[in-house]
Amino acid sequence: MRTAVVVDGPGEHRLVPHEPVRPAAGEALVRVHAVGICGSDREVYQGNRPEGYVRYPLTPGHEWSGTVEEVGAGVPATLTGRKVVGEGFRNCQVCDRCHAGETTLCAAGYEETGFTVPGAMAATLTLPARLLHVLPDAADLTAAALLEPAACIAAAALKANALPGERVAVVGTGTLGMFAVQFLRAGSPAELLVVGTRPDRAALAKEFGATGFRTRDEELPGGFDVVVETAGSASAARTAASLLRRGGRLVLTGIPAPGAEGLDPTDLVVRQLEVHTVFGAPPDAWAHTVRVFGAGLLNPTPLVTHELPLAAFAEAIELVGSGDPEVGKVLLKP
Repeated sequence: MRTAVVVDGPGEHRLVPHEPVRPAAGEALVRVHAVGICGSDREVYQGNRPEGYVRYPLTPGHEWSGTVEEVGAGVPATLTGRKVVGEGFRNCQVCDRCHAGETTLCAAGYEETGFTVPGAMAATLTLPARLLHVLPDAADLTAAALLEPAACIAAAALKANALPGERVAVVGTGTLGMFAVQFLRAGSPAELLVVGTRPDRAALAKEFGATGFRTRDEELPGGFDVVVETAGSASAARTAASLLRRGGRLVLTGIPAPGAEGLDPTDLVVRQLEVHTVFGAPPDAWAHTVRVFGAGLLNPTPLVTHELPLAAFAEAIELVGSGDPEVGKVLLKP
């Protein structure tokens, strides 16, 4: 029997029978292969997601991979049978931000797969076909389930615009931090330092291309041209800013808890730091990610530590929040 996870409200979930939704015009029905769990899914389950950014009851799941089973009218039939991943933001396509390609800033308001509309913690997912990105036929769908967080970091790397020979640093050693290392390595930096709280990540960071690793309680160097923060805490953002040279470029991707004290505006102005932020991934970041993955230059596989059945949703949520250094990326397999 096909099943789906439904979160009725904070701390309340059910495993329910799942009936695939036949694709309407412009839509595709995808058979889900794997779906990842991240901190935002945990927020949905715990009730910590900001108001307006979740709608209960809900089937979560915004990080996923799968195979197209059926397409609706107006969608090329050749898409059927192809391996795919998909963008989460359900943008309007007509506002000025959408026309500029900044779909995560859609003026029509926030709508996203797995948060306000049904997500991929189910046997199938039906969504607009325009959101799909086709993978090579030989692609590993388990690894591809991590391309959504990778696309968010691709957006950060594109905004950072690190030039060959620049000194670059990443603050954060989770999934996003390890993806940041891989994307930034491709720009041929003179130095690529990773700063985090988990010494056990040093070997993996260097395998992905880092030239150095330090924990945040060690003495840290300065003078970096570009720093990408991926840890999601105010202290990590301040650490990231402290690493920069005057006029350096900072990209923030993490979302600290409400009420967190942020960066010092005097420091930003006096040192003339250039600050960018990322929330989600627009189409250009998705396209870049799929190209890099297809070329074999992005390796998500070492980040996956647990693969569980859909029925183990509650266990998976606990693993993600356990703080256990042995827990990396957790996937559910419908």
